[in-house]
Amino acid sequence: MLDTLLCVTKLLSPSFLLSFTFCLGFSSKSFFHSSLTPNPFFHTVHAMDMSDAVIVKSSRLKSVVWNDFDRIKKGDTCVAVCRHCKKKLSGSSTSGTSHLRNHLIRCQRRSSHGITQYISAREKRKEGTLAIANFNLDQDSNKDDNTLSLVNIKFEQTQLKEDSINTGTSNFDQRRSQFDLARMIILHGYPLAMVEHVGFRAFVKNLQPLFELVSLNRVEADCFEIYERERKKMNEILDKLPGKISLSADVWHAVGDAEYLCLTSNYIDESWQLRRRILNFIRIDPSRTEDMVSEAIMTCLMDWDIDRKLFSMILDSCSTCDNIALRIVERLMQNRFLYCNGQLFDIRCAANVINAMVQHALGAVSEIVSKIRETISYIRSSQTVLAKFNELAKEVGIPSHKGLFLDNPSQWNSAYSMLEVALEFKDVILLLPENDTAYKVCLTEADWERVTAVTSYLKLFVEVINVFTKSKYPTANIYFPELCDVKLHLIEWCKNSDEYINSLASRLRSMFDEYWEKCSLGLAVAAMLDPRFKMKLLDYYYPQIYGSMSAIRIEEVFDGVKALYHEHSIGSPLASHDQGLAWQVGDGPLLLQGSAKDSRDRLMGFDKFLHETSQGEGSKSDLDKYLEEPLFPRNVDFSILNWWRVHTPRYPVLSMMARNILGLPMSKVAPELAFNNSFRVLGRDWSSLNSATVQALVCSQDWIRSELEN
Repeated sequence: MLDTLLCVTKLLSPSFLLSFTFCLGFSSKSFFHSSLTPNPFFHTVHAMDMSDAVIVKSSRLKSVVWNDFDRIKKGDTCVAVCRHCKKKLSGSSTSGTSHLRNHLIRCQRRSSHGITQYISAREKRKEGTLAIANFNLDQDSNKDDNTLSLVNIKFEQTQLKEDSINTGTSNFDQRRSQFDLARMIILHGYPLAMVEHVGFRAFVKNLQPLFELVSLNRVEADCFEIYERERKKMNEILDKLPGKISLSADVWHAVGDAEYLCLTSNYIDESWQLRRRILNFIRIDPSRTEDMVSEAIMTCLMDWDIDRKLFSMILDSCSTCDNIALRIVERLMQNRFLYCNGQLFDIRCAANVINAMVQHALGAVSEIVSKIRETISYIRSSQTVLAKFNELAKEVGIPSHKGLFLDNPSQWNSAYSMLEVALEFKDVILLLPENDTAYKVCLTEADWERVTAVTSYLKLFVEVINVFTKSKYPTANIYFPELCDVKLHLIEWCKNSDEYINSLASRLRSMFDEYWEKCSLGLAVAAMLDPRFKMKLLDYYYPQIYGSMSAIRIEEVFDGVKALYHEHSIGSPLASHDQGLAWQVGDGPLLLQGSAKDSRDRLMGFDKFLHETSQGEGSKSDLDKYLEEPLFPRNVDFSILNWWRVHTPRYPVLSMMARNILGLPMSKVAPELAFNNSFRVLGRDWSSLNSATVQALVCSQDWIRSELEN
């Protein structure tokens, strides 16, 4: 709960910091006792006869609190009287001054100069304990202090005058603190019910007594209000986007049988930054039909008013997803919203395809892998067995310094690492039955050959996934060479003479080819838009993949590029007049470009004449110019989005196409889940809430975290 304490500390009025400083300087036990127990020294002194009382002036009263209190003595009793509100408290020398300081913090009539005085005195005596010297008492400041370091959380600045309470130079704002509390809960995924926990309420009350503690219903309402504000900002962003949006869909599982459909937008914004933002998190019936899901997605698209802005959608590889995508395509094509008749609309997740192939490969050798796990467990079962194993390793001459270990069943890359190390000790493990009669596991040479083959598959897949997840927001151009390499390896693996390995490789190839046929055009176009490769990468890979059919395949891709370019050129506001006002693509129609002409423009006939005569003068589109110019040097620091941002004026239409293609989410798996075998799971605390609240919390959390990253 450290995050909770830090965030609550930040959201409260500055006056708590003074209290907290005093607490650090004095006994924490005394402070806690003063808050929760009936110690007479920490309570107001009841009415007493002050007729013969005298004000005590003593050089021993060193504390700065005595600048705001009069110490009055009557007989053996000493009383401290507040000069601001005339409240009487214990003034005995055995009472200390902590209760007097606490009173000054709460005193409504104290003057502002007192706070500054106490802080200054405290700093001089305890320099370095807390960096208060630079603490700004203005609540409107949003800058985090070094003590808390909360990554510049952009809390709301709204001030509601009716809820503000004047405390010296600082205005305590009840509503703003409530929103800060709600935002903290959203940001860190805390349970809403924390606002009703006894410990939390006591902690907050002692930090800021002026804060009116809220109920679960109140904080839920505040979270909804934050959601509506953030949704409005998200709507404005989507409305002003210069390009198209690609949508990815994931199913999340909640505690129990509940499932949620998470729809995430992927786009490149006006500054050429790739963005991902969750748009909807809707509960779906586990027994849902394809019609229900497709209708739910279309409803979300229309609610956000982005159905006409949709470029593609990325789903999992399954027959159900095929039908869902088909239904959405049919709806969108009725209004001709999709490019290339929807050829690039249905994209499948590359990482999910790799993961499916991995699970199939591991499943094929599951019995052998179980034997290897059993063997490793036996070797590590006792120091005696381990010493005997190490002796055999020395005799065999195994140079490896790695130790055998068991994998994590939920992470398949862990299984690869375990098998890779086990293969290094293969010869030693084969000697175990002869040298240790207690070892009963039987691993044959054939078993090891099959594990060797599968491990080589896993090695490639781990390397490919690592490339996919190297960046949090990878652009579409990085996938083509990696997946071409996978295809080439599959072709080679299918040539294995071992019938078992050959059969496994053929099954993996069939799984991959199904994905390749659906997505290879989008992959190739994205690679073409990389100025380091252009069409040359196809010229390199396709002959190896397709052999004598490579020229036909390359031509198919190029036709797709030209058709896509042609559609982007239609109505393009970026197409410059000096490029001939026309784009001739394949056998498609000619299109006049430029701004709309006034019907009275006498030179419209001249524009038509110029357009017609320019066709024979060799005018080139920016696609032609882009492909003819030399390749950009390959550089590890190369940023493709920055390159297109700089070259937008030179390639106005092609840059529009690049913005939409490079923003394709060819893989929708988060880096931290790339090797995970399980589904995305909603936390237990939020799973118990109603679906509308869950959507508000999940979406708001994503939007706020994304804002903090910028």
